[in-house]
Amino acid sequence: MRKSLLLALLFLYSSLLVYGQNSTIRGTVKDSQSQMSIPGATIRIAGKTTASQTDDAGRFSIEATAGDALSFSFLGYETKTITVATGDTVLNVLLEDGNRDLEEIVVVGYGTQRQRNLTTAVATIKSDDITKTPAAQPMQALQGRVPGLQITSNGAPGASPTVRLRGVSSAEGASAPLYVVDNMFFDNIDFLNPNDIETINVLKDASASAIYGVRAANGVVIIETKSGAYNKDAEIVYDGYWGIQNPQNVLQMANTEQFVRYINETGSTADIAFIQNAIDRFGANPNNSALPNVNTNWYNEVMSPAPIQNHNLSFSGGSEKTRYAIGGSYFNQEGLLNDQRNDFTRLNFRTKVDSRVRDWLTVGGNFNVSTARQHVGENTAWFRSYFAVPTLPIYDPQNTNARPLGLANAQSLGYRGVQNPFYPLNYVDTRNNIAKVLGNFNMEAQIIENKLKFRTQYNYSLAFVNARRVDQDYHDGVTQVPSAIRRENTASYDQVWDNFLTYDDQFGKHNLNAVLGQSFRSEYSELLYARGTAINPSPTRAAEEFWYLSRATNFDLNQIGDANDDNTINANLKFLSFFGRAAYNYDGKYLLYGTLRSDGNNKFQKKWGHFATIGAGWVISQEEFFNVPSVNFLKIRGGWGQLGNDNIRPALGRPSYVPNNGAIGDGRSVGAALNPLFDLITNWETTVETNVGLDAQFLDNRLSLNADYFIRDTRNLAISIIPPGIRGTERRSAGEFRNRGFEMNLNWQDNISEDFSYNIGGNIATLNNTVRSIGDAPFLDAGQAEFRQRSMVGQPYQSFFGYETTGVFQNQEQILNSGYTAEFIQANGIRPGDLIFKDQNGDGVINDQDRAFLGSYLPSFTWGGNIGFTYKRLDFSALFQGQSGFSILNRKRGEMIFTNDTNIDADLAENMWRGEGTSNKYPSASGLRRAWNQNMSSYFIESGSYFRLQNVRLSYSFFGRESKLPETRVTFTAERPLTIFKYNGFNPEVADGIDREIYPIPAVYTLGLMIKL
Repeated sequence: MRKSLLLALLFLYSSLLVYGQNSTIRGTVKDSQSQMSIPGATIRIAGKTTASQTDDAGRFSIEATAGDALSFSFLGYETKTITVATGDTVLNVLLEDGNRDLEEIVVVGYGTQRQRNLTTAVATIKSDDITKTPAAQPMQALQGRVPGLQITSNGAPGASPTVRLRGVSSAEGASAPLYVVDNMFFDNIDFLNPNDIETINVLKDASASAIYGVRAANGVVIIETKSGAYNKDAEIVYDGYWGIQNPQNVLQMANTEQFVRYINETGSTADIAFIQNAIDRFGANPNNSALPNVNTNWYNEVMSPAPIQNHNLSFSGGSEKTRYAIGGSYFNQEGLLNDQRNDFTRLNFRTKVDSRVRDWLTVGGNFNVSTARQHVGENTAWFRSYFAVPTLPIYDPQNTNARPLGLANAQSLGYRGVQNPFYPLNYVDTRNNIAKVLGNFNMEAQIIENKLKFRTQYNYSLAFVNARRVDQDYHDGVTQVPSAIRRENTASYDQVWDNFLTYDDQFGKHNLNAVLGQSFRSEYSELLYARGTAINPSPTRAAEEFWYLSRATNFDLNQIGDANDDNTINANLKFLSFFGRAAYNYDGKYLLYGTLRSDGNNKFQKKWGHFATIGAGWVISQEEFFNVPSVNFLKIRGGWGQLGNDNIRPALGRPSYVPNNGAIGDGRSVGAALNPLFDLITNWETTVETNVGLDAQFLDNRLSLNADYFIRDTRNLAISIIPPGIRGTERRSAGEFRNRGFEMNLNWQDNISEDFSYNIGGNIATLNNTVRSIGDAPFLDAGQAEFRQRSMVGQPYQSFFGYETTGVFQNQEQILNSGYTAEFIQANGIRPGDLIFKDQNGDGVINDQDRAFLGSYLPSFTWGGNIGFTYKRLDFSALFQGQSGFSILNRKRGEMIFTNDTNIDADLAENMWRGEGTSNKYPSASGLRRAWNQNMSSYFIESGSYFRLQNVRLSYSFFGRESKLPETRVTFTAERPLTIFKYNGFNPEVADGIDREIYPIPAVYTLGLMIKL
């Protein structure tokens, strides 16, 4: 008995020893649905202070004892508790979805942050939304989705949209934000396949963007391409679509009946004779002998619907140590123009691999190759289609001298120009061969596990553009046009090497993340161009193998060179930067954030620029006193920061010498002369921005709200000035702009049942742009003298500037009572049917003192809305967007100042002044041709406001994960099926506000298929 008791006590004691012995528990924490790793999840032991966090790959390790209760938590997920059993060494935990919106990991530059801890304005767009838009360029998918981000579409195949974030921040540099693709810097991302993108993060305010320093003045767009996943079976996905692009809102031009009526009303004997010439040449209309038997709708003739297609094949997955993603894609977009090669074809290959070669070391790299061929449509075809008279056919059998095609020539009727747009369509060929390579290598080492890590990443980008334009020789029946060829080769070699330390720690209720690093960047580019004429043999489309400069018999010496006018080509630019960031929060309630970056380069006279930011936030909903059941999350935040802009032309900073030929004695001597004009950039262009915002979640996290108010001042702008006593202009750091506005995003999502869920949301943004300084100059002019734009303190940048019209003179009495002096009326021959210009200063005459600001091309209000639902396997979504408060110069109408023997649009033809009370908007037919009405005025300025149904998408999934058959989804998409506007043009989206020859933006209808194995 005593022995038995002793053995039992010994066994119990041994068990307690074993049970109480610590062991290392390792494992991963993942999302239960997506199987994606969850970085930053917290692991705690109940009743103890011991805690740990998962790393970027979702891995963790913690010392625990059998019987300990491990709590796994991550905000936005339901907390999960697991009791450690004897012998447990590995735990792989799946967390169930809670409110993930606030806990999503957001890429903010050189690291990540949780959405709930942000003190900055950051918008995130995910892959599903990006791929809804059938376009070559991924930024097109963001139109209407991000408040404050203005996207202006371009309908030409392969063309990039114009992107502006919170207004214009430079008078000289491009308006596009900095694109950071897998840590590499780009000015545009036309080489990227939208299907390869995982997320796009838009850093909108200075506090978010300042970590990128001198390239961030226009905002930053961070793009992460898709990766594989650790411990995931291989997945094969085909995703593609085929569709049709359909011209929409085609501008109606005057037909032959309207045109002849207009010509007769002008009283121009010459133009009336041209109509008779058309009747004599082509015959009279059998129903009306006063009309030629020709009625050409040139827009209908030059364009037709065109196909578009995209195909993607990807392979992804991973083991415990390695994850990978490999893919290829093919994109083809035909253009709307007929009779001309006008298309864009791109082929992409990419691979991305990450490997945990040691417990403490991860290495990775990606490689993206893009090759594209773009045949550029001849924009003059759009210009000619607007002006070509409808009394001219495409082909004219009587134009026997025209060759090789018997195209009609308006000169045969007496007009000054050829007009027929089919000449450039048939005899001009412009092609760009584009190749871009992005390579990335990165290595990350854990110095102190889950606390301190070091990362080095090297990125290299190569870009080659081989441009060629060939003009075939032809005869238009009047003039022989010689053949010509121009070639231009550009090569760019860019690299970025970053090295930085990241410290991440949690002690008690204190959480700290700090980054300290250094970056080196170099940019080098080369250019070579030449132009030759009289190609032998004469170029034809059937013999493209002879389209080379070596076949030219003459060369234009002024068109041979290896540098451009702004000295940005063949420049070897180097940049060295040091940066740091700290993000701190106490108990998830009190947030602090700050960055500092110093940038040095060899581009300007001032070598170094220093840019800092600070931000703070308060999560009020975390306070004990806050007890509002309907408010689940409430945070106020604010930030101040500085951004730089080096995307402007370099400055020499001193007088230079130019070649000069002089006579010495009886001979000519080649020498040099001093050029006293020189650019001097004494300060970096610096944007200083203040941003305050609010983030909130209501009603069980179904309703979310984000709002921001910002004031963005850009100082030390490089602007052109006229130095005293010297003819010419110089650039100085003397300008300042201000952009300020309000942005709000509101979204509601709810699950009605297990089978049905829906969402609805909207966003708005305002923008007020003003010039605050232009140095000592009273104003800065832009545009042509006939169509002036002016920048002046207190006004928007490059506002349209001219006379303000208040109507049309209806009778002679109204002219005499206009307030104009009798001498002025007589001198200008003002008559009924002429425009009324407002006498701004009341002196009885209209002159330069009466010019006024007529509007800005920058919209003051933009908005977007979305609605969608999911019912079982059926998904529907719709996106709306619009802009207002901006103006467009209808330059097409204004071209009459240079030539008036052309067609006019149908609206003008039908509604021009034809007697008292007929129109108070448009002049008379004869008035259109008088200099008085051709002055730059608000007559040529129109509102660009519009409403658009941007995207409609309907998809159905046939097989789910429970099926043995591959998951399959069929999708129908309509892009831009409806646009409502009043502007007299194809489309109100005009990047610079000047509509002279804009490529139409089509509606796109596609049918897509996705198969996942």
